[in-house]
Amino acid sequence: MKNSIAIQGIKGSFHHIVTKQYFKNEVAISEFLSFDDLVDSLVDEKCNFAVMALENSIAGSIIPNYALIDNNNLHIVGEEYLDIQHNLICLSGQSINDIKEVHSHPMALLQCKEFFKKYPNIKLVEDKDTAQVAKRISENKLKNIAAIASDLAAEIFSLTILNKSIQTIKHNETRFVILQKYSSKTKDKLNKASVKFELDHARGSLAAVLNVLSDCKLNLTKIQSLPKIDSPWVYSFFIDITFDNYEYYLKAKSIMSIMAKDFKVLGEYENRKK
Repeated sequence: MKNSIAIQGIKGSFHHIVTKQYFKNEVAISEFLSFDDLVDSLVDEKCNFAVMALENSIAGSIIPNYALIDNNNLHIVGEEYLDIQHNLICLSGQSINDIKEVHSHPMALLQCKEFFKKYPNIKLVEDKDTAQVAKRISENKLKNIAAIASDLAAEIFSLTILNKSIQTIKHNETRFVILQKYSSKTKDKLNKASVKFELDHARGSLAAVLNVLSDCKLNLTKIQSLPKIDSPWVYSFFIDITFDNYEYYLKAKSIMSIMAKDFKVLGEYENRKK
């Protein structure tokens, strides 16, 4: 039986590329244009897994997605890193001088802003999804309009790549997480965890938690604070930690659960960042 994987966007999107990388076997893709709908599909058990972008090396964290994972009690069971390469694609037979408008996701437009300074006559138009624009151009045979999208989108929708890698910063990496409604872990490959907790407004409270990580030989790879909606000026902390020894991690987890309020493990999985 095929796994059913929920992705944000459509086939040809960067979420789709990550799905192909992470799930080596054949999978059934379910497409959703919003992260809320993607999460609902997992909560309602219409899909077995979901792939969700969580942070970008240039733009930083996608804060609302942390809240979606936490509030819906989802489990991070894996991660994947993708080098984001933006390409300018359009119907074949056109040159850059034929293009009057470029449509894409606001983040893609922002990351390619320097490239378009050379073409001031091209109008940049925000859209919901990179691959969706490519599909629209292909299906409606839209001339004089280009998309910023992946090379996979160009391949799927039979479009021509006018310019490759047009992003301003050439090394542009996004971290995606693999989500499930229920936890499923294999102890042998576990060397990374994502946890969430709250702390009192007391001097040194965060430092004390960080000391626990150090004492237990854990490596802090990410820390993100998020305001608690119903409690002004109270923050939740989301942290990612890697470890070589699972027993040391269990010790740190036990101590942190005593020191911090509302301690919660969001996921234990294999570190894919080498």
